[in-house]
Amino acid sequence: MTTPTAVTAHTLDDTARLSGAADFVREQDTATLLRLLLPGLDGLELRALADRCHFAHAALLVCPPDESSLREQLAACGLDAYAAAQPSVVVRERLAVRHRRDAADLDVRILRPEVHCTDGERRVVEVFALAVPPGSELVEVAAHERAHDHEAHLAFEVDRPDPLVLRGLCETFAQHGAVADGGGYNPHEDGTVFYFTAPADSKAGYGRVELYASGDHRAVLTPHLAAYQARQPAETLLRLMTGAWTTQALAACAQLRLPEAMDAQGADRPRTAVDVGVLARAVPCDPENLATLLRYLAMLGVVTSEPGGFRLTELGVLLRADSHGSMRSLALMYGGAFYQSFALLTDAVRTGQTGFEQLFGENHFDYFARRPALAERFDQSMAASARMFDPLPLHPVIAAAGAAPGRRTVVDVAGGTGELLGRILAAHPGLDGVLLERPHVVEAARRHLDTFGVGARCGYVVGDFADMPAGGAVYVLARVLHDWDDDRCREILRHCARAMPLDADLLVVERLLPPDGSPSLATAWDLHMMCNVGGRERRADHYAELLDDAGLRLVGHSPLPLGASVLHARKAAPGAAGASGTSGTSEGEGRTS
Repeated sequence: MTTPTAVTAHTLDDTARLSGAADFVREQDTATLLRLLLPGLDGLELRALADRCHFAHAALLVCPPDESSLREQLAACGLDAYAAAQPSVVVRERLAVRHRRDAADLDVRILRPEVHCTDGERRVVEVFALAVPPGSELVEVAAHERAHDHEAHLAFEVDRPDPLVLRGLCETFAQHGAVADGGGYNPHEDGTVFYFTAPADSKAGYGRVELYASGDHRAVLTPHLAAYQARQPAETLLRLMTGAWTTQALAACAQLRLPEAMDAQGADRPRTAVDVGVLARAVPCDPENLATLLRYLAMLGVVTSEPGGFRLTELGVLLRADSHGSMRSLALMYGGAFYQSFALLTDAVRTGQTGFEQLFGENHFDYFARRPALAERFDQSMAASARMFDPLPLHPVIAAAGAAPGRRTVVDVAGGTGELLGRILAAHPGLDGVLLERPHVVEAARRHLDTFGVGARCGYVVGDFADMPAGGAVYVLARVLHDWDDDRCREILRHCARAMPLDADLLVVERLLPPDGSPSLATAWDLHMMCNVGGRERRADHYAELLDDAGLRLVGHSPLPLGASVLHARKAAPGAAGASGTSGTSEGEGRTS
């Protein structure tokens, strides 16, 4: 047991460290500190860094026995004793890994009391507070952290964060000896942090440095974390092995309708913390087991743990069935039939037969079609990714068709329940639409397109790709070609080419595999398509070859949300061969996202 005298000594130690950090922040400025931190910087590099980021704070971890003690320490250092506190994500995870603890058992908060600096700027001391009550088993953790100051660091905030600037800053730090030391995205404050170990010749007095960028920059963070994790392979591999647990935790959250129970007032109302016992009665389920699930969901950022219980985050709201852009159906699909068939991934790689067919005896289209409830969920899951469609109604090809005199038609090929077609027609009153789909989907599409108020401008063709409607101005293949092998794709594209007038356009929406092997959603979906569907994702030049074989040419492509792209194709000139080959950003179209 820790004695009251020891607790007081620790409190005094934390107070002295807080005071020292506040003095450091008060006396420094950006350019001086950068020269100390990265002694090898030349004048041009220093100016470039100082123009793109500024010294924001010094940080440290303290371990008060309770919140009132923490507030007293802040006041003793002349810092705001009432500074707002919010949950930590990144530091909590680092502590959990370092001390082999369950992150859910670590109550770490972030406070940022302001400091008035000698250069007239306003900066903060970033305080990570790990609650360590007297007698707690975390006393040894606190002693280790005070002795080693692992979380003490300097932070520079990026002024105008964008991917190019962030990559450049990370590269400059690395070139001058700073080594990647973790980081993460904090959904509670919508900010991304990049941690580095300071260079060996640094004279700044802090062993770690942070770059902070407001917003979600996980695409830039991924290679930074990869460099960090390469130095600790066993822990990295262990975390990767538990990915299936995450899938099932999200599916269980959706299946139990926890988001609805936590947000009983509705998705658009203010969210408050809900006691586990209250939630357990509302769901209903075992309170102790529910608490275990909620702690894991808190680690994922789906909920937050607060004194009054658990509160739903913006991430968690997307698992509500009635939220805008709900992804509940996707969670249920990936945690249901597709999750089961992924157990046969090894056999799929060995035999070339999809895991889904081996498990269920038929392809997923036929399996779902004969089970109405699953078919409806599958269609809903497809609509759940509709955010990738947001820029498409403004695509230059569609905009031009909508502005042309007379009535022109958009043909949505295998367009599901008509989510994309409805968006296009709602944005362009001068356009009509035709949806080609299977019989059971067409009925659902009629109802869905009526909700857009465009049902009267839609025609419906029940059939297969061979029944492609002729005479359209714009043909759309959204997330269709990745379902099929190359031969079937060529056949589908030839049906399009035969139906298209000479001046018609084809828009293909797919996730494109990166040409350089960089991390992407397309790489993950490529594995999913192989195991569960029998299709594949492709590179842009691969699609160009398929289009060319069908008598079409790729004009260009441009990005969409959720890792997707839209490829624009037209009919090749009569007698032209090998007309495709454009695999960069579209010519003359501009970017659509």
